[in-house]
Amino acid sequence: MPDVLIADDSEFMRNLLREILEEDHQIVGEVENGVEAVETYKEEHPDLVMMDIVMPIRDGIEATDEIKSADPDANVIMCTSVGQEEKMKEAVKAGADGYITKPFQKPSVMEAIEDVVPS
Repeated sequence: MPDVLIADDSEFMRNLLREILEEDHQIVGEVENGVEAVETYKEEHPDLVMMDIVMPIRDGIEATDEIKSADPDANVIMCTSVGQEEKMKEAVKAGADGYITKPFQKPSVMEAIEDVVPS
């Protein structure tokens, strides 16, 4: 059962992702900004990070870059809103392994995870 860290400043989105993932994944942390995401990643070393792009203090792109610099094998899936194509390109440059678009549907979330962390 893969360990997953959820990073999103929206409690609603964290809850939604947890509901989608908890059946097949171990949720090791839920954080609401990029600083907490990096700190929790270093503590927990999850198999996967579900990272929102737009967050306070440090955004998901900066946090992904920092996590990938420290651990090139880290798996990060970006969570983006429709219309954020430019930010998505930045996220891929920062090392994101995949992305999902809000609002999430379980099949698309599971497919994105399967592409990045094969079971």
